[in-house]
Amino acid sequence: MAQSRVAKVYAGNQENNLTEWEFLALNSELNIADGHARQELTPGQSKIIDELPLLFGEGERRRVEEIERECHRAYLQLLGQHSYPSAPGRVLSCYSSSVAMEILSRALATRMESVALLHPTFDNIADLLRGNSLRLVPIAEDPLHGGDLDDELLRSVGCVFITTPNNPTGKVVPEERLRRLAEQCAEHDVILALDTSFRGFDTRAHYDHYAVLQSVGCRWAVIEDTGKLWPTLDLKLGMLVFSEDIGLPVSKIYSDILLGVSPMILVLARRFAEDAANGGLDELHRFIGGNRELVRAQLADLPGLTFPDADSKVSVERVHLGDRPGTEVWAALRESNVYALPCRAFHWDKPNEGSNMLRIALARSSEPLARSVQTLRLVLERF
Repeated sequence: MAQSRVAKVYAGNQENNLTEWEFLALNSELNIADGHARQELTPGQSKIIDELPLLFGEGERRRVEEIERECHRAYLQLLGQHSYPSAPGRVLSCYSSSVAMEILSRALATRMESVALLHPTFDNIADLLRGNSLRLVPIAEDPLHGGDLDDELLRSVGCVFITTPNNPTGKVVPEERLRRLAEQCAEHDVILALDTSFRGFDTRAHYDHYAVLQSVGCRWAVIEDTGKLWPTLDLKLGMLVFSEDIGLPVSKIYSDILLGVSPMILVLARRFAEDAANGGLDELHRFIGGNRELVRAQLADLPGLTFPDADSKVSVERVHLGDRPGTEVWAALRESNVYALPCRAFHWDKPNEGSNMLRIALARSSEPLARSVQTLRLVLERF
C-alpha cells in the first residue's frame, strides 16, 4: 500500500490527493507539508508527557463517560464554545476529524443526493462526500463571505458545508455571517455543517458558534479537532457535534464504526486543553505568528511571489509562485528532501486555480522550518 502511494506521486501525477502528497513527507526532517502539529513541546506540555503513566492510570481507573465529559468541556470552552450541547450522545468522540467526516458523510448520504461545499478547501472533505455518492456543488469563498447564498442553490442541496477557519486560506466566517447562513439554511430546511478544525489558531473564530446555531434553529453539525494544535504524535481527538433535530442516523453510523476512543487520549487532550487555558494557547499564537513572519521575510523579495492570505492566523501559509508551476517546484524541493504541499487539490472543482501555489506548514520547530524555506528560496531563484 505505502509503496504504491509513493510510486503514484513519483510518477508525476498532478491529481494525487493532498494526503498522498503529505504521506511522502512523513519521514523527512524538512517536512513542511501536512498541517498536523510537529513543533517541539513547550515546557508545560513536556510536563504532561512526563505524566503519561499517571494519565494511563486515570484512564484505566475512572468512568469513561466522566473523562469524556471533562475533556469535551475543557477543549470546547477553551475556544469559546460555552453553549455546546453537553447532553449524553451529542458530542461523539472520534480518533480524528476525518473519521468524524466519514460518519457525517455516510449519514448525509442516507437523506440527500447533493451537498454544497466551500471551494477551495482541504480535498479529503470532497473525497469523503463523493465517496459516499454525494454530488458536490461548489461555493466560491469570496461570494460566501460577501452576501446571501443563492436560493436556487439552496433548493438543490440538502446540506451546506463550510470550513471555518478555512484550510488553506485561513478565512473565518464571522458571527453575523454565520447567523445569516444559519437563517438561510433554516428557511430551506438545509443542514449547515461546519469543519472548525483550525479554530484554535484564530481568536476571531472563538465566538460561540453553538449559541448562534441553536438560537437560529437550523439543523446543523460541527466537526471539531485537537490534532492541529498540539504536537502529541497524532494522539488526537476529533469530535462530531450535532443538533438534536438533525434528522440523520448519526449515532447509528457512529456505532457501526466506533465503540469510542481511548480514555487515555481523552485525558491527554483534556490536560493539553488545561495547559492551553493557562497561557499555552497565547504562546502557540505567538509561535505560529513568528513562523509566519519568518516565511514571509525570507521569501518576500522574490520576483512574482506573493502571499494571498495576508490576514491568515492558522498554522499554514499559502505562497503564490507567480508563473512557476507548483508541482515542478515541489519536485525540485524533493531533490533536497524538503516537502511542501502543492495546492491544486485544494481546488477540488477547478484544480488549475491552485496550480501556481504551495502551502507551507507553520507548526514546525523554527530551525528546520528556516532551513526548508531557505531551500525553497534557492529553488525559486532557479525558476
